Amino acid sequence: MNFKNLREYLAWLYYQYLLITGIYVLEPWEKSIFNSVLFSAIAMVIYTSYVFVPIHVRLALEFFSGIFGGQPESTMALMN
Repeated sequence: MNFKNLREYLAWLYYQYLLITGIYVLEPWEKSIFNSVLFSAIAMVIYTSYVFVPIHVRLALEFFSGIFGGQPESTMALMN
């Protein structure tokens, strides 16, 4: 894929973004506020997922391993 096709594809994606969200009818300053709020919300979701999802997955695994007959941590420590 050459540079021109990539640039046209990215322009097409941006145009689709404008059409789907309906911000093509907004004024430039309204677009910038909308985009800032949207991308800030997306950044917060990504950061929260990065920080908190692994903790919850580990806790869920510990919970379900205890229910389905996993050995408690104290037993595992004595075996080593």
